[in-house]
Amino acid sequence: MTRSGADLALLLLGGFRALADAASVELARRGHEQIRPVHDFAIRTIDAGGDTIPELARQLGVSRQAAAKTVAFLEDRGYIAGAPDPRDSRRRRYQVTPLGHQLLRTGEEVFDQLREQWARRIGTDELNRLEDALSDLGIRIPNTFDAPGYFTNAD
Repeated sequence: MTRSGADLALLLLGGFRALADAASVELARRGHEQIRPVHDFAIRTIDAGGDTIPELARQLGVSRQAAAKTVAFLEDRGYIAGAPDPRDSRRRRYQVTPLGHQLLRTGEEVFDQLREQWARRIGTDELNRLEDALSDLGIRIPNTFDAPGYFTNAD
């Protein structure tokens, strides 16, 4: 069977969706209802210093309105807390709360369990080869999401 480049893109996207959807279900079961990948990305970005709405929006590659909506969701549920910026009272700075850090740890546990399920399904060696192949192609774990092609090396 010959597959196209579009098929490859859809398979990669489908793999991401399968992991993200399964993780969301498990996180809900563990008490973190309505958590989606964007919430994890936002919490990690805030924890890494992208702690204002404009900076969060830039790093996630979304509008300020979308970033503000995500921040409101996370703050309402206690995953992050905001306070006025001491240097500019018009701006708020956000930090990850202990509950937010717990969510990150729980999410890592869930994704480790999902990885183990995939390894059982296709074999550990095959999963390691897949991960190595993606790395060899220059696909990396992004630390920012602010530019097209963030899943590939700029080299």
